[in-house]
Amino acid sequence: MSAPTIAPVVAPSMSPGVRPVTLDAGDITLSALIAQPAGPPRATIVAVHGGGMSAGYFDGQAHPDVSLLTLGARLGYTVVSVDRPGYGLSAARLPRGQSLAEQSATLTAALTHLAGRFPTGAGLFLVAHSFGGKLALTYAADRARPRGAGVNGVNAVNAPAAPPLLGLDINGCGRDYAVDPGDHRDPHVHSHWKRNWGALRFYPPNTFRDAAALVAPMPVRERAEAARWPESFTTAAAAVTVPVRLTFAEHELWWRHGEDDLDGLAGLFGAAPFVTVDRQPDAGHNISLGWVARSYHLRALAFLEECLARAGAAG
Repeated sequence: MSAPTIAPVVAPSMSPGVRPVTLDAGDITLSALIAQPAGPPRATIVAVHGGGMSAGYFDGQAHPDVSLLTLGARLGYTVVSVDRPGYGLSAARLPRGQSLAEQSATLTAALTHLAGRFPTGAGLFLVAHSFGGKLALTYAADRARPRGAGVNGVNAVNAPAAPPLLGLDINGCGRDYAVDPGDHRDPHVHSHWKRNWGALRFYPPNTFRDAAALVAPMPVRERAEAARWPESFTTAAAAVTVPVRLTFAEHELWWRHGEDDLDGLAGLFGAAPFVTVDRQPDAGHNISLGWVARSYHLRALAFLEECLARAGAAG
């Protein structure tokens, strides 16, 4: 069966209760989607999309059960899905994108602005996919370092502090590639279709029609990060001081995720209070758009509950 064609369009639809917002990060403005609970939030989930996607990835429209934003808001959390630097509103300002270190600093500023506009509850919890997982790990490592000691000196000494970081839930992102790192030039080329999606049966009808609104060009500076990622993963993992959960789809094809690989990954997080490594059955790389999205999202929220209990903020 041939792969469906996905052509970018401009205006994705949103689930009920989801609305667009903008976040200031110095001289950069990031676009985002937000869903809020009826009352004060218990915590704030920050969803970080992968390469060649956009914030709408976490508000899939093919089936009501797919959206992380609506699920999280119903369960008492604010959920913010951010267009990473070089995507959405910032694409024109950053046509080449940013390095991971720069994205980490931009995200820190944006989330500080978020906390000044909306209540964040007990703190922030990052749910990140694919390249977004690279940013989440970099961000968490930078948060753990002394002020002003971010990667490449990007974090400013006098920058205001973002809300507490409760934990990370990352899927579709490992350390060692199962493909040639040089084969990341364009995530949307036909040869990558199976790596990105897996079997058609993993996704609700109309997923690929609706996904046309989510895809975006991958900035060139992001692609340059691929070759050095294994070393960057090792360095970042050693610095992370919050709980971490890593999930790999059963049919993940971008990353090595055999049992020995997964055992090795968990061992790299020497400063984290605890690390969980899971597999998601019946899923390809884009877990949050598939039939198992609700299952994965509920597991992520259960992990958030563990993080809240550890922080003494449950209930």
